[in-house]
Amino acid sequence: MADRKLPTRAEDFAEWYNQVVLRAEMADYAPVRGCMIVRPYGWALWENITAGLDRRFKATGHMNAAFPLLIPRSFIDKEKHHVAGFSPELAVVTIGGGEELEEPLVIRPTSETIIGHAYAKWIQSYRDLPVLINQWNSVVRWELRTKLFLRTLEFFWQEGHTAHATLEEAEAETRQMLDIYTDFAVRDAAIPVIPGRKSDSEKFAGADITYSIEAMMGDGKALQSGTSHNLGQNFAKAFDIKYLDKGGVHQFCWTTSWGLSTRFVGAIVMVHGDDQGLILPPRVAPYQVVIVPIFKSDEEKAAVFDAARKIRNELVAVDIRVKMDERDGMSPGFKFNDWEMRGVPLRIELGPKDVAGGSAVLARRDRPGREGKASVAQQGIASVVAKLLSEIQGALFQRALDFRKSNTLVPKDYNEFKLAVEKGFALSHWCGSADCEAKIKEETKATMRCIPLEQTAGPGECVYCGQAAPEQALFAKAY
Repeated sequence: MADRKLPTRAEDFAEWYNQVVLRAEMADYAPVRGCMIVRPYGWALWENITAGLDRRFKATGHMNAAFPLLIPRSFIDKEKHHVAGFSPELAVVTIGGGEELEEPLVIRPTSETIIGHAYAKWIQSYRDLPVLINQWNSVVRWELRTKLFLRTLEFFWQEGHTAHATLEEAEAETRQMLDIYTDFAVRDAAIPVIPGRKSDSEKFAGADITYSIEAMMGDGKALQSGTSHNLGQNFAKAFDIKYLDKGGVHQFCWTTSWGLSTRFVGAIVMVHGDDQGLILPPRVAPYQVVIVPIFKSDEEKAAVFDAARKIRNELVAVDIRVKMDERDGMSPGFKFNDWEMRGVPLRIELGPKDVAGGSAVLARRDRPGREGKASVAQQGIASVVAKLLSEIQGALFQRALDFRKSNTLVPKDYNEFKLAVEKGFALSHWCGSADCEAKIKEETKATMRCIPLEQTAGPGECVYCGQAAPEQALFAKAY
């Protein structure tokens, strides 16, 4: 596989994606159909994603906890919309210890039910509120069509679950977490996203309102990259989550849940990658810099390695994640291609002439070839590298934003709409009718991704039926 040429994104985007994930050693297929093995390089990227999110969660008062993998089947059945939404995807355990279980157990597809059960015990008074808990775990949903990172039977994620005294507090929490996802996507992952509200047909099973961030991939398709749900009192009533208010009256709580999963790894691949492989934003890249020593003789090797180690130590001292490629028996060209495939943002090439001249060559991954190369002094190289990494981060975001803008159209009519969703996003007025939404999906394969929170056009006419439409909605084909 390594010898085969990587398909271009234009030729076969889906196969390009699969090959990049495999060749960059981010993940591999598992023995169970639809599952994946996340390899160390892919897990390091996920760890940097989790670190960026976890820091934000804790800054807003949330704490991490852990809840069981196995949930009594009866819990899933308690909330009618929840059971209807998840029943087709459940993995159910019926035998334990060689004996048939009295009650089947569900491997969690999400944890609202088991957490609702716990909150009903923990919450007694208004003084116990709000409860702000997040957990990092894996869940299982029995998907029929799977793709590494994007849609797998088991996937890793975080799921936040909170309980509040009022609807207003729950809505503020739901929107706050959507803002956190947006901030992370833009600042850390360099992915421009559109935050918005889901339609009733697209919202989470059991939610009153679902918000999402939607991103455009490199082929123009949309990827739902994070969701935040206002669950109203649906789970509170199903699991009897009540509190005694200041007036001594029992009230049902208002709850939320929100999550972002390993599919975000897939988003990073598809938004930033090129025909040579991955391009990783510096803030989340496992390695921000790779140093490739170049030499022919043992004498040259000793001098080059001494200089390379000094540079590495200077970078590490200012918290730059750096890898020195000390692999033997591989040519510099092979190493360059290998690290380009893995998307390391910046490469430092160091040979005997560079050592003699007190310089080093910096090569940007986002600008392949001569355009992205520059010779710099070894003296003060850490500050130069830090500045360059910041430039690369900003350049990747701007490139992704420009691509989204150039592939987002505001169609004048339904014919233009159909052409728009073949290329990318269509921002169109929609009357709010589930019937119009269903017919658009049936006729174009495009779904209503969200109703953007930022509305600039004012009222108009529905792109499908022509009736009055108060808002614009975002439509696209999606993963």
